[in-house]
Amino acid sequence: MRVRFIKMHGLGNDFVVLDAREQILPEISSSFAAAIANRRTGIGCDQLIVLEPSKMSDFRMRIFNSDGGEVEACGNAARAVAVLTGEPAKVETDGGLIALEPSDGGARVDMGVPRFEWDQIPIAYAMDTQFMPVSWEELENPSAVNVGNPHVIVFVENAEEVQLDRLGPEIEVDPLFPERVNVNVADIQLGEINLRVWERGVGLTRACGTGACATAVAAIRRNYVKSPVAVHLPGGSLQIEWDGQGPVFMSGPAVESFRGEFEWDDFA
Repeated sequence: MRVRFIKMHGLGNDFVVLDAREQILPEISSSFAAAIANRRTGIGCDQLIVLEPSKMSDFRMRIFNSDGGEVEACGNAARAVAVLTGEPAKVETDGGLIALEPSDGGARVDMGVPRFEWDQIPIAYAMDTQFMPVSWEELENPSAVNVGNPHVIVFVENAEEVQLDRLGPEIEVDPLFPERVNVNVADIQLGEINLRVWERGVGLTRACGTGACATAVAAIRRNYVKSPVAVHLPGGSLQIEWDGQGPVFMSGPAVESFRGEFEWDDFA
C-alpha cells in the first residue's frame, strides 16, 4: 500500500503528516510511529501527525512522539496543519478542541484554557501548582500547567547553563507525574522569555509550542512578564497571548519541507 506523506516543521520541530481524510489507513501502532520517526531508517521526525475525520469538529489531529507514544497536544504541529489546510478550522485533539487560523507564513492557534489543578496536570498528590514545593538539584519551586498536555516549568537565572539533557529525562519520569511530563527551563530577559524544553518521548527539542504556551502562562501568573510575550526557543520565536482567565493563543511560523510516498508494509 503506497501512502502519501507531507514533511513539515515549525521552528525546527519537524513532523511527518499523514492525511487519513483522503486515504483510508490501517490502524497506527506505536511501533509503526516510531519506525516512521526514526532518522536513520525511517522518514525522520519529532512527531508523526495523522489527520482523521471527526464528528465534533472539522477534523481530528492525532500526535505520536518519536518513541511511538501517542500524546494529547502539539502546538507547533497545530500551526503546521493550519498552514497545510490553508483555512480556519476547529480541530479535535486528545487534549481538547483547538482553533487554527492561518496567517502569512504561519498561524495563530487558540490552544484552549490552561489548567492548573493538581489532578488536571496530573500530579500524583495535591499541592500548589504555582509554586510547587519540590526540587531537582538546582531546579527549585517549579510551576505546573496543562495546555492539552502536562508541563513543569522552572525559572532560572540562565536557561542555557542548565544540564537539561541530564535532568530532563530524570524529571520526565519522576513518580510525581503519573503520565510523565514535559520539562521547561526558562529565564526572563527584558520582559521576554528564553526557553529550553525536554519533551517527553522526544528529548531536547528545538521548539515546543505547548511548552512556550505553558511557560508564558506560568510567567504571567507569577507577574514575571505581561501578555503578549515573546518566547525565544533554539529554533526561533513564538508570540504568546493570555489574559489570565481565558484561552491561550500562540502565533508563529510553520513551513512545508517536502512531499513523498512510502510503502506501508516497510514500517508496519
